[in-house]
Amino acid sequence: MEKTPQGTSVGVDDPYEFAGVCDHLTGEGTCRYAFDYYEHDPEFASERAEAEYACPVVDPESEWSWADCPHFRSRNRDRECVRCGLEEKRLAHDDERPLLEEHHLSYARDGETLSHEITVYLCRWCHAKVHNSWARITDDAAPDSEAIATLEERRSREQSELGFESAAERYDRDE
Repeated sequence: MEKTPQGTSVGVDDPYEFAGVCDHLTGEGTCRYAFDYYEHDPEFASERAEAEYACPVVDPESEWSWADCPHFRSRNRDRECVRCGLEEKRLAHDDERPLLEEHHLSYARDGETLSHEITVYLCRWCHAKVHNSWARITDDAAPDSEAIATLEERRSREQSELGFESAAERYDRDE
């Protein structure tokens, strides 16, 4: 199983199983990284420019995979835990700890070179289980009871703020 630099588990054997399309890929199949960040890797950008910035991974005639691209990055945008399915519930103007945390699936493989950025969202309860034990992201897991209680408490506060109370009712109660 993949490990963090501190030696804790990331919960998967192959991070690419959880990777979606590259964040730098445009809808037309071009590489936005080579165009926007030319100065970061001029050799890569020149190769892509010669190919009109076409991404070789999505080219059906190419044998490239996401693992072959030096600038691949895939961050999950779904705001729910990939392990237990708990959905995020944030309240405006509230700085409570989020229910979901970004979880990195890939780290430096050889101790020096940072591998690709592949991230998913885990609720903070599943995140702790994955890093502190043998738990895997692919486990068939239900949300932790504490997670459900926290989510429901946030939902009830949200519902109470949506309720209408006239100024007359509010002022009568204050007296």
